[in-house]
Amino acid sequence: MNIGIPKETRPFECRVGLMPAIVQMLTQAGHRFYVERGAGVSSGFRDEDYRAAGAQIVYTAHEAFARADLILKVARPTQQELETLQPGQIVMSFLSLASAQPTKMRLLLDHQVTAIGYETIEDEAGHLPVLSAISEIAGRMTAQTAARLLEVGCGGKGVLLGGLPGVPPAEVAIVGAGMVGTSAIRSFLGLGASIHVLDKDLARLQWVDQHFGDQVITMVAHRFNLEKVLHFADVVVGAILVAGARAPVIITRDMVRSMKPQSLIMDISVDQGGCVETTRPTTLDDPCYVAEGVIHYCVPNMTSAVARTATHALSNAVWPYIMAIATQGLDKAIRQHPDLGRGVNTRNGAVIHPALRQNDGGNIR
Repeated sequence: MNIGIPKETRPFECRVGLMPAIVQMLTQAGHRFYVERGAGVSSGFRDEDYRAAGAQIVYTAHEAFARADLILKVARPTQQELETLQPGQIVMSFLSLASAQPTKMRLLLDHQVTAIGYETIEDEAGHLPVLSAISEIAGRMTAQTAARLLEVGCGGKGVLLGGLPGVPPAEVAIVGAGMVGTSAIRSFLGLGASIHVLDKDLARLQWVDQHFGDQVITMVAHRFNLEKVLHFADVVVGAILVAGARAPVIITRDMVRSMKPQSLIMDISVDQGGCVETTRPTTLDDPCYVAEGVIHYCVPNMTSAVARTATHALSNAVWPYIMAIATQGLDKAIRQHPDLGRGVNTRNGAVIHPALRQNDGGNIR
């Protein structure tokens, strides 16, 4: 199979679709790679590394797309990239189509592209193996990012997350006890913060209690509990996910308005539209803004700040699916890996993923 890896073009997207070591495994199995020049540089991978792995370096994104049966990206294709896609091509990336402009979905359908969203590959137990790899990094990054943003030089209130003898630690509220939330718990505990975890799923709260015990306080994410913790929280981490669907807005503007001035909201759900009413996407070079007196950090691709680690983690998670598609073809690969089939968002001009069909009210076919 011919596989293309274009250079990411979205602002400050430094990750790359696949690391050279996995490229080498696939080229040794007889598959051909076309990697756009400089695609891996921001992740610390040189063109020479891809050449040594057996890939051919091409000099335009158009060539990387045009020569490929399977296209590997990280971020959702841009409008320009979508317009170059051809019928029968397969695109794999974090698509986040539930929060995309309708025109982008329409291009995928009109071009009869098979679009596989990494964030919707899901096993029978509901585990999201590819998304979890990146979510774990995002969760681990929250504490170090929050610690920096609470500093006076970054506009924060000048609070040390862990406090010190005689001075209490910062109060952190983590809304959502999935992979991002539980990874964030570990990171904030490591810095000594006081942590409240909220989720609507009692089983998840029980898991948190079993693993972290009395180090954290668990609460059901009812509105009155949210309002209660937001009144005193120094940091709020939004980590809500509904696979394939837009994140529900559970923190309202009024709740944000009730928070202490110069507190911090980190909406990690922003790539799915955000779970906070005052959320709007930002970038790594300008990650924060103030709304209702509260600092907001809303970077959809925050793990791009650790692009090499993120690319390694992504490659480790996706290579079995890529190998199956390249070796057996998509239909057989889906039969062998039903979780891959659940990741198909569009195919043959139709919306396949149930959450996307429901979001659209059944209007897109």
